[in-house]
Amino acid sequence: MKQKVVMKVQMTCEKCRNKAMKIAAVAQGVTSVAIEGADKSLVVVIGDGVDPVSLTRSLRKKLGSATIQSVQELKAESAEKKTDPTPTYYYSQYPQYPLYYANTVAYPDQYPLYHADAVVSDQYPSNCAIM
Repeated sequence: MKQKVVMKVQMTCEKCRNKAMKIAAVAQGVTSVAIEGADKSLVVVIGDGVDPVSLTRSLRKKLGSATIQSVQELKAESAEKKTDPTPTYYYSQYPQYPLYYANTVAYPDQYPLYHADAVVSDQYPSNCAIM
């Protein structure tokens, strides 16, 4: 069960903000940390099983004043996923150069539009362009 904890911390400079971010990031169960508010004095922590009291205590030790503003339970995201992703088609208008037609060279303005007939539908696509 994910929680969103908002704490008001006395932070007067950028160094204090960085220190607060580091302290909050190493706490048990924290998945994301952000600094919000008009005066950038709110530390927003999102995580699974975060203990707001111990986190506030650690911030008080290093930075001085820290108070808990709110603790909210975040709704679980939709676990329903598509089992069959829609296929992705890739088209290319560029043929391989140069094209030879019966002892003559075809010029670029004479090329017809080519497209790939392959259907790519990988559930876990890779960012590798080579494979």
